[in-house]
Amino acid sequence: MSMPAPPTVRWRPNVTVAAIIEHQGRFLLVEEHTDRGLKLNTPAGHLDPGESPAEGCAREALEETAHHFRPTGLVGIYMARFERATPGDQGETDITYMRFAFCGELGAFEPDLPLDTGIERTVWMTPDEIRASVSRHRSPLLLQCVQDYLAGQRYPLGLFHMDPSIRAPGPA
Repeated sequence: MSMPAPPTVRWRPNVTVAAIIEHQGRFLLVEEHTDRGLKLNTPAGHLDPGESPAEGCAREALEETAHHFRPTGLVGIYMARFERATPGDQGETDITYMRFAFCGELGAFEPDLPLDTGIERTVWMTPDEIRASVSRHRSPLLLQCVQDYLAGQRYPLGLFHMDPSIRAPGPA
């Protein structure tokens, strides 16, 4: 009996970074357009080449909220799997996200900075409002990240090691 051929595509989770921004008991969320309608999320997005997770988090927070943000601690590392229909595809696309969620210091607001494509607006919500709006969450990770933050879960940024090769230019 022969063994089945190994898959030709190697599985890779999509790496994302998220900012858990709390101020006076409220959390800064974004309301964004998705293929499932208008949804709530923490400021979050994909990690870009050449940046550390903390740098990516600060960039995403600025792009999506027009607020500067300085990560000071890692709240946690989270994974979730989604099956979503892809336009023109007969089936579902299976996507796994690995989210690095950071807490930190809210900085200056840039009122003239346009919000990232797809972001309708920013909203400040209490933990109870976040819990009551689960059906509007873009990700099931949103509530878990906020709950872990509220429980005091923090890890030092020194957990991350950036080899210099990360900053090196890629092939032309």
